[in-house]
Amino acid sequence: MIIYDYRCEAGHGFEAFVASASADAPACPECGAASRRRPSAVNTTGASTGPSREQLPHSWNAVGKGDRDAVRHWHNLASRREKLEERHPELAGDRRPVLAHEGIFAGRPLRAGDDIGAAVARASADRRDADQATGKQESAKKKETR
Repeated sequence: MIIYDYRCEAGHGFEAFVASASADAPACPECGAASRRRPSAVNTTGASTGPSREQLPHSWNAVGKGDRDAVRHWHNLASRREKLEERHPELAGDRRPVLAHEGIFAGRPLRAGDDIGAAVARASADRRDADQATGKQESAKKKETR
């Protein structure tokens, strides 16, 4: 069975399953008039999940300082994203509130429910590793300039 789009002489549009491409067009289910097959609408834009939560604006300045059209635009995108995440929870990511995101937590934010002691130790170790790497690069530059 193949599904086709049809339009009757009275202008009603409908879809119908037919046995083959050469099968007669069915009568309109609304008025019973004769119908003709019409080209189906084609989606050429592809599917989009829209911006992720991380890509949505998080500040007053990011929405044009409260510009009504900008706020409406981002609100609509956020609402669509929320509905998509309800249907597909795997797209939602980590939605726990962020408790700290600056200082040692700049690279890996502290979230509600995280073990604070382990998070501080991990963030401190990451910072030490980054500082050591920076120190090695600086000493290599000094040797090159000598």
